[in-house]
Amino acid sequence: MASSQHGACGLTILPIAQHDGLIRADFSKGARTVQENVIVSHRGARYEIGRGPGFYGIWPAGAAGFQPIEWWPETAEGWNGAWSRFSEIESRRAIRPVGQSGGSGEPPSPDLPAGQARRAIVASALLAIGVAVGIAGLFPDYFGGASLAQQAANVVPHAIYLAVWAASAVLIALGGTRRQAGALLAAGTSIVTLGLFVADAGTAISGGVPVAAGLVLSLIGWAACAAGSVLAVRRSGAGSPARPANVETVLTLGLAAAAALGTAIAFAPSWDRFTLRTAAGTSQTLTAGNAFANPGLVIAGDVAVMVALVAVAIAAGAWRPTRRGVVLLAGGIVPMAAQAISAVIQITQPASPQQFGIPPAQAAGVGLTISSGLTLAFWIYCGFVGALILTCALMFSMPTAPPPPPAQVPALQDPLDAASPGAPAAPGAPSEQTVG
Repeated sequence: MASSQHGACGLTILPIAQHDGLIRADFSKGARTVQENVIVSHRGARYEIGRGPGFYGIWPAGAAGFQPIEWWPETAEGWNGAWSRFSEIESRRAIRPVGQSGGSGEPPSPDLPAGQARRAIVASALLAIGVAVGIAGLFPDYFGGASLAQQAANVVPHAIYLAVWAASAVLIALGGTRRQAGALLAAGTSIVTLGLFVADAGTAISGGVPVAAGLVLSLIGWAACAAGSVLAVRRSGAGSPARPANVETVLTLGLAAAAALGTAIAFAPSWDRFTLRTAAGTSQTLTAGNAFANPGLVIAGDVAVMVALVAVAIAAGAWRPTRRGVVLLAGGIVPMAAQAISAVIQITQPASPQQFGIPPAQAAGVGLTISSGLTLAFWIYCGFVGALILTCALMFSMPTAPPPPPAQVPALQDPLDAASPGAPAAPGAPSEQTVG
């Protein structure tokens, strides 16, 4: 709930000039002062917004004792219009509830109490530890006798996850609205990557080999980052999902869910296409990577990725404030985009005949060559990931919902009330007065 200041102040009534159909406050013809009760709820670098008896108004910063430069009727629609206008003419980062420090366009949340601030530091430290352990996990054997660092197609997505978690730790440590953004970014990435790490562990376990040190370190690193992100979200006041309030919100939620569902479905089919050709001119095309052609634990991990992505997208679409939902969705998109990057890198690597059960000597004897490519399913997947990114941009561009209006103030009887912006007899009697 926004804080406010409430008290009696001198309200200067200025002559009104009309030009080109606009009602303007004319500061060149002197002023008359009466006593009015005014609540100023939010202030920016240049303007402030509040409530007087019978109206919502916008004043120059620190000038609530004067006639507002623009005003609206004391209705729900009036408050929405006033806040929309205030957000247009004032820098969103400068807007803050009266009585609080710092700035943000939503507006910002107050500073955390000392205990919660310490928990934010712990969350940032957990993420930093997770990143450090994850980096250490890049170099020992992961599975198959090779480390992640030796496989470009595998090390790049892991490096992307670690970079996001590291950035989140810094944002949380910086505090303010950055703390909330860091918490949600880390949470989105942690939720979706859980299934990917489960699938990697399933690959090792199903192969009948011990889980290697690199995989163990990576799992520990993920667990630390996930714990840090959960703690940060719970203690940062980052918002939560809420019932859609209007048609625009419903459409945005539906778009996010549809794009995520399409991405999840396109994640399952084979992405890799290999064409085998012999010197005699015969050829055969094979595909690989179908999520449901793997051992059970790997399938479970891949399905967890799909479910998690859709859940994150739905939660982000319903999140309030909306722009914090954008950060949550961005965190969920990161692992999916990293998977696409990994697939592109993989096709640039030469394919071995042993991948298809063909001994090298036999392949050389028949003049076998192997070319790699990507299937249509991969490009469809990329299209849906692009749709998710566009959804983020759409959500970010949506106007923020106004905070609750300031408390109602009693109207004071005064001989000059007829000139008050809230009075029916205000010059021109418009429902909204506009300063050009």
